[in-house]
Amino acid sequence: MANNKKQGAAKRKVTKERKTKRKSCGLCAEKVTGLDYKDTLRLRKYITDRGKIVPRRISGTCAKHQRRLTEAIKRARIIALLPFTAE
Repeated sequence: MANNKKQGAAKRKVTKERKTKRKSCGLCAEKVTGLDYKDTLRLRKYITDRGKIVPRRISGTCAKHQRRLTEAIKRARIIALLPFTAE
């Protein structure tokens, strides 16, 4: 039984770790204090062409700004400043 475990460990692929550059938050860089739902030009940068909110790992925003960004986008959608889906 012990030999089977050793053989299984030897068969596993060894993968290289990827060192990727961390994206910096664009909103922190601009020192944005508050996100307004009426600022549709800024909010459109964080929405895909299909109308989905871009996730943090892709947009590079920090957690604090991503929460505020999501809230502002949802408010703008309710008031019909931004679309829910693609046109």
